[in-house]
Amino acid sequence: MSNYVNSHSVETQVERPNQSVQTKKLFMQDIENQDPENRGLPKLELGSKPVSFFEFWPAWFFYIPIVIYWILLSLRYRNFGLPMVVNPHIDLGGMVGESKLAILESAGEFAQTFVLPCVISEYVVDDALYKSDESLLAHVENELTKAEAKDITLPLVVKPELGCRGAGVRLIHNKMQLVEYLRLFPKGRRYILQKLAPYSAEAGVFYERMPGEAKGRVTSITLKYRPYVIGDGVSTLKTLILKDSRASILRDVYFERNVERLYSVPKPGECVPLAFAGSHSRGSVFRNGNEFISTELSEKIDEVMQDFPDFHYGRLDVKFNNIHLLKEGKEFVIIEINGVSSEKTHIWDSRTSLYSAFATLFEQYTTLFKMGYEMHKRGHRVPSAITLVKTWLRELKQSNEYPSTD
Repeated sequence: MSNYVNSHSVETQVERPNQSVQTKKLFMQDIENQDPENRGLPKLELGSKPVSFFEFWPAWFFYIPIVIYWILLSLRYRNFGLPMVVNPHIDLGGMVGESKLAILESAGEFAQTFVLPCVISEYVVDDALYKSDESLLAHVENELTKAEAKDITLPLVVKPELGCRGAGVRLIHNKMQLVEYLRLFPKGRRYILQKLAPYSAEAGVFYERMPGEAKGRVTSITLKYRPYVIGDGVSTLKTLILKDSRASILRDVYFERNVERLYSVPKPGECVPLAFAGSHSRGSVFRNGNEFISTELSEKIDEVMQDFPDFHYGRLDVKFNNIHLLKEGKEFVIIEINGVSSEKTHIWDSRTSLYSAFATLFEQYTTLFKMGYEMHKRGHRVPSAITLVKTWLRELKQSNEYPSTD
């Protein structure tokens, strides 16, 4: 967003090995005194290129080369579904249709200390539940009581058990907001209530460990910035969005999300967040954070992920105190873990070239097929292509039925 523009580049904020204690202290202050929606992240400078020319191409068009490459790899390895056995304890390896909660609950005792607590609802199938405010409120109160037993209190985050690309994620401040969410929630599904993270800074941390290797490593970091505008006491929210270099390009996304307050006039200096979920497709700004990959962070993430059974490949969505401490492998929590369908989302940095983006994706699938081949040799049965397609179509349909995302 134009409000993030700062004269300091990210590179100038990275700690030098021989810097003094005073310089380190100033560095920490600079990191922590960030804008109101992205405290703890490096300053973001969009410059003259708020989006890349391919950043918001239709998904079906952008991924045509990836589908072709998958087919070529399938012919090479004589097996279409090898990526789906890379993480054998996750449904289809986390390609599609996996339970968000089941992945988190598979964590061992050590890894659980890094995972934000969450609980899952009963199936929402009873038509009688929706016939009166009283019955719906009683359901909500029962679910919140269950959540409190795990130290999950309002405000909290609600999201579907099954979903992708940030579908149906909302920040809930009170009981009635959850009631309204459930009015829109499809029957026969379950939702997750998760503790609100103590930190606001967010990143996607990509992890890989070849089957049989003793140690894994972090191979990508994506820094996620929540978009916002600043009120001037005169302009409506709609006008502020249209004036912003990046927000104006995504105006349809932000208009839909803020429809009830588009014609309100924010006070001078008032910060108005435009999105909550850290999803690129939902409007968050992504930046390549690979310069912050360190030995300390890689070792800590490896220690955590080795406490998940046979997890070899995927992305952790984490919240953290500040980028300096994350680099040291300290003060972060895991809000979600994604399997083999994960991308190294730093490719959605507007400064990334199309060539670099496709090179990264091709490298990812080359690695996945190598891993899948090794797991198949160890006796893991590869799911059929029909199973993959059916699950994908079901997930696509479900994602379109969830309530809108904050």
